[in-house]
Amino acid sequence: MNAQSIVPIIVFGPLLGAAVAGLFGRRLGDTVSQAITTGLLLLSCVLSWVVFSQWTWGGLEPFTTTVAPFINIGDFQSNWSIRIDALSATMLIVVTTVSALVHLYSWGYMAEDPSKPRFFAYLSLFTFAMLSLVTAADFMQLFFGWEGVGLASYLLIGFWFHKPSANAASIKAFVVNRVGDFGFALGIMTVFWQFKTIEFAELFPQIPAMVGKGWEFAGHTWPAVDLACGLLFIGAMGKSAQFFLHTWLPDAMEGPTPVSALIHAATMVTAGVYMVCLLSPMFEYAPVAKQIVTLIGAVTALFAATVGLAQNDIKRVIAYSTCSQLGYMFFAAGVGAYQAAMFHLFTHAFFKALLFLGAGSVIHGMHHEQDMRKMGALWKHLPITYAVMTIGTLAITGFGIPGVELGFAGFYSKDAIIESAFAAGQEHGGVAYFAFIVGLFAAGLTAFYSWRLAFMTFHGHAKWGHDDAHAHDDHAHAADGHDDHAHDDHAHDDHGHGHGHAHQPHESPLVMIVPLLVLSVGAVLAGWAFVEKFVGEERGEFWKGAIFNAPTNHVLEHAHHAPTWVLWAPLVVSMLGLVIAWYVYIRKEGLGARIAANKGLLWTFLYNKWFFDELYEATFVRLTKFLGDLFWKGGDQKIIDGLGPDGVSAVSYALGRRTGKLQSGFLYHYAFVMLLGVAGLLTFALLAWQA
Repeated sequence: MNAQSIVPIIVFGPLLGAAVAGLFGRRLGDTVSQAITTGLLLLSCVLSWVVFSQWTWGGLEPFTTTVAPFINIGDFQSNWSIRIDALSATMLIVVTTVSALVHLYSWGYMAEDPSKPRFFAYLSLFTFAMLSLVTAADFMQLFFGWEGVGLASYLLIGFWFHKPSANAASIKAFVVNRVGDFGFALGIMTVFWQFKTIEFAELFPQIPAMVGKGWEFAGHTWPAVDLACGLLFIGAMGKSAQFFLHTWLPDAMEGPTPVSALIHAATMVTAGVYMVCLLSPMFEYAPVAKQIVTLIGAVTALFAATVGLAQNDIKRVIAYSTCSQLGYMFFAAGVGAYQAAMFHLFTHAFFKALLFLGAGSVIHGMHHEQDMRKMGALWKHLPITYAVMTIGTLAITGFGIPGVELGFAGFYSKDAIIESAFAAGQEHGGVAYFAFIVGLFAAGLTAFYSWRLAFMTFHGHAKWGHDDAHAHDDHAHAADGHDDHAHDDHAHDDHGHGHGHAHQPHESPLVMIVPLLVLSVGAVLAGWAFVEKFVGEERGEFWKGAIFNAPTNHVLEHAHHAPTWVLWAPLVVSMLGLVIAWYVYIRKEGLGARIAANKGLLWTFLYNKWFFDELYEATFVRLTKFLGDLFWKGGDQKIIDGLGPDGVSAVSYALGRRTGKLQSGFLYHYAFVMLLGVAGLLTFALLAWQA
């Protein structure tokens, strides 16, 4: 197959499915709409693997195909093009594989929902927007896809729009992302202003000539490339839920579980990482921006890992896990190991989608219960789900044996990031060493909260039956005084199903199990199969022309020669996290609940997510509301309208009412007024004559 002829099908196939299901879904019916959208996604997935195979093993060279003119205004020229290189080929298989499996999984998960055509249309629209983003050849198309996934995520998070919590979550995601997107738009404007082009092929060769040049503003010289990269990274912070702009991510759990898997595994949240790696020719000449990326990524990895320790909603734990893993990817890119960042993005897609869809299987089997404190002992009832989620847990904790180089997917990619941070720290010190230390500590925390999830859900005493719920009430209810689980899924709120704790948990249907099994293969083999291509000896040939490393950047090379203790450290801290989780939730079952019940200072701090929501509510939200009320009620209503149209109309109305009283309808009143007029006229005439 000719790659240039099939890539338009890959990109526009999901758009066709979205249009058909969205416009004609009611007429076609649920099954036909699902079949069309899922079939087109499977076609895009197969063709994406064809392109990736041709790139990886068939000697395919980078190319750009122009589809149609997009925006042409003066010097601002943008065509809709499809760019194929190692980055886009990798993202094609990540996006289409996860999306196709999510479509298939949703056949079972959304079986009771009355709006299936709309749901599948939104899924396909989301996928099209992401595909247009990852194949963009210039900033304009990148921005189109960037905003497209923002719109589609708003629609998907708020899919059950009759739930106030879903509406609030979708608006929050949309607004927080607009903050980041404002910086992203400013970054694109800065690039066009400095280089007079937004096409990557024309832009990247100009970057070295701009090193040392700046922009005078407010009495300070701003390095041109650093300024552009810094503004663009603000966009990545919003889209990829980095520290300060992360608050939308946990609330996005209000969407159906397949949506959580799609947003958090391979698509929207990885767009920022992809963008930084794509712009490596810029970031390599922006040392200040790279340090900012490293610092924000490291802090995010630490923050999200700590918050994940204290959450009880099964999906929220995995959501904060996503946030933490994105932090790893960013600080890898920040230290110059772009290949390691993309490798972790690639492996993470498999095991994170597996964990989310596995959590969906648990929720489905538990009759839509999401609170892990009301689970336990499920491994007997959901054996396949238990097996695949154990695989996902082993993958995310990076279980593997250094030296032998044998392990699950996360072992290869996460260890490559930690070793790269250590190598960069030896070369440059500073934030790279900080990222290395944080990366190790966060690896231990990741192991703890991941195994905590597994133990609370599948092991220990059952807390879901009536008898067990009373017998083990301290395990189920002692942990809090809050209702933090969002019960986002549709059964109890939307279709009248109760939680039904008296019902026996049950395994999910085959249509939900098959995607879990496929993702399990990726979680086991993706790292081993592609480690040499992504970060090993073959990386130069694989990433040809897609990722740029400056001549002074030897981070990945030095990472391969890291000391033995650095190689073993991630495994040691991960095993330590596993042992502590086993002790707290298996050996001393109920200890975690008693710790939570005490509501200590540290637990309260972590449970409330470092109080970011409260802080933003007290500052930005209230200040914005105050300013809005001030300008609306004070400025618009009282000043502009009061002195303008409303004031003029009020005066006219009052004068009209008073003047209207003169029109009494009685003849003698009119005669009297006429007499007064004549008298007045005569008086004026006499006075004028005497003068």
